[in-house]
Amino acid sequence: MKKNISKDSPKILGLDISTKTIGVALFDIESKQLLELTHVSPKPKVEESDNKIKELLLKSEIFREKLKTYEGLGIQNVIIEEPLLNSNNVYTVGTLMRFNTLICKEVFDVLGLIPEFITTYNSRKFAFPHLVEKNDKGKFVLFGGFHKDIDKKVIIWEQVAKREPQITWQYTRNNTMKKENFDMSDAYTCVVGYMKSKNLW
Repeated sequence: MKKNISKDSPKILGLDISTKTIGVALFDIESKQLLELTHVSPKPKVEESDNKIKELLLKSEIFREKLKTYEGLGIQNVIIEEPLLNSNNVYTVGTLMRFNTLICKEVFDVLGLIPEFITTYNSRKFAFPHLVEKNDKGKFVLFGGFHKDIDKKVIIWEQVAKREPQITWQYTRNNTMKKENFDMSDAYTCVVGYMKSKNLW
């Protein structure tokens, strides 16, 4: 986090939630400046045989400690990217929805705010409108100018990296991108997309 953050200026927090990693982006609303871009990968000490709900509860408790570092910083809004529910595994979808609810509760308990949501599509469309192009059927859609096999998360990460050249991204020992980078760039995008969709930025 940037040092000497003014507690008087209003802030907005963006979260991209998965059960493994939560991407976090903190912005100053007035200056539109990125104050922090990070992630939390909660790993509670639980036995594999333990209850899955218990694991989610412990993970949300770990994330609560991160939220506490934002107390008193003037956060006025929390934006969460709606989870993609396109998995064929009903159990996976159910687990993700439960965890989203737990994180919403932590946000409410710690920051006193009720989060707002933005879809992945709208998040990306409003944050980076130049990515809306004609597809092969002549319709203007997000990623319309790209090949169907492109990795959309990589494209979004590239956009964020261009806008924020000061960010140090994380790589594996084999010099490949860590997945956490994509959670961080999604959190960034959901804030920018939300603020633009409301004509606030």
